[in-house]
Amino acid sequence: MRIGIVAGGPPESLANLIHYDELIDIWIGADKGSAYIINHQLKLDIAVGDFDSVTEKEMKEIYDRAGQMEKHPVEKDETDLELAVRVAMKNNPDKIYLFGVTGGRLDHELVNIQLLYQFINKDIHAVIVDNSNQLSLYLPGEHKVIKDSDEHYISFLPFTQSVTGLTLKGFYYPLEQKTIEWGTTLCVSNQIFDNYGTFSFDDGILIMIKSIEPFKK
Repeated sequence: MRIGIVAGGPPESLANLIHYDELIDIWIGADKGSAYIINHQLKLDIAVGDFDSVTEKEMKEIYDRAGQMEKHPVEKDETDLELAVRVAMKNNPDKIYLFGVTGGRLDHELVNIQLLYQFINKDIHAVIVDNSNQLSLYLPGEHKVIKDSDEHYISFLPFTQSVTGLTLKGFYYPLEQKTIEWGTTLCVSNQIFDNYGTFSFDDGILIMIKSIEPFKK
C-alpha cells in the first residue's frame, strides 16, 4: 500500500502531484492539501485537519469530493500533517510520500522532517517530495541509489547526533568508514558517478537528500 499525503505548504514548492498518481493507492489531504489534490484533478480519498487555511469555496469542494472526512478543532495538540500521518498508518502502508511539507514556515518544515522518525522503525519507507528535492531517512546497512539525472545532487546528513562508518561507493566523492556529526558539511552536494551508487553505515540514522537546482529543471 502506497499513500500520498499532501499538506498545505506554499504551492510554488509543491511537486506536480499528477506525476506521482500511478505510484499512489490512497491520497490523503491535510487541511489545504486537500484543495491541492482536488486542483490536480486527483481522487481525494481522505481529508483530515481543522481546515482553517481553506476558503469557503474550497471547503465545500472538499466536503463534496472527499471519500472520507475527519474534521478537527483548530486548538489541538497535533499539526494537521501529524493527524494525516496517523490516518495513513491505519492503512498499513509500505511507502508514504509527503508533499507540501516544505518551503513555508521554518518551524513546520523542521518538525515535518522529524515526523519521518515515526516511520523509521516500522518498516515503512517515507519520502518528502517537493519540486526540487526528495528527502528520506535510513537505518544502518547498505543502500542503493539509482541515478535519475546528471543534474541531481545527493547529500547525506546525520539525523542523529552522529553517523558512524559511512561509506560511499559509485559517487564522484567516495568515502570510506567516516563518522559525520551535526554541523559538518562534508557530505553535501555529491553526485552519482555511474548508473547507481551505494552507501552504507554502521550506526545512527542518516538523512539522504536528492536535489536539483530550480534553474536547471
